[in-house]
Amino acid sequence: MYVPPHFLEINTDEIKAITQAAPLACIVAQTDEGLIANHIPLLSAPDGRLIGHVAAANDMHRLIATGQEVLTIFRGHDAYVSPNYYPSKAEHHRHVPTWNYQVVHVYGAISFQYDDHAKRAAVALLTRDHERRVNGPNAWKMADAPTDYMQQMLDGIVAFDINVRKILAKSKLSQNRDPQDFRGAISGLQGAGHDALAAEMENRLPKPA
Repeated sequence: MYVPPHFLEINTDEIKAITQAAPLACIVAQTDEGLIANHIPLLSAPDGRLIGHVAAANDMHRLIATGQEVLTIFRGHDAYVSPNYYPSKAEHHRHVPTWNYQVVHVYGAISFQYDDHAKRAAVALLTRDHERRVNGPNAWKMADAPTDYMQQMLDGIVAFDINVRKILAKSKLSQNRDPQDFRGAISGLQGAGHDALAAEMENRLPKPA
């Protein structure tokens, strides 16, 4: 990924926020059949590993060797930025359209697990995280489902984790613009309904003394 220095994201809290807000990651790998890509919800474990699971019918776990490096992409908010958003356009018209976005690339070795313990752990971690966000105290639990049904569902998946080797993150948020055009881009994106991306940009404005 091309990352000019002014767009390089090094804030670990921000990188974590991007991956948590956009957990449906794209896992890319080179195989004997060529490049493959799968979109899979992932969770970051306390030790930094990425945890997930795939359907047993998905050839991903047969095509990718355990220990092989994969690229995992988390894509945050993005939006088109019009030159009309910049106040200085009226002065010199030296602007062109662009695209603002946040993205995190994670490189690491993937390992597949086929035992019930690993599969139960992966499902429990993922569902607990997302159910708490959605349903709070009424969160669904694996124990809510009949035992035989839950076992049937577990028999149909393969768990995996990714041992992270490198993280490369990019926040292209108009940081290279002068203050008036930066604020103009925020206003323009708000007007276009991209409030979340505009809020990320607002967080980078200088705080009042």
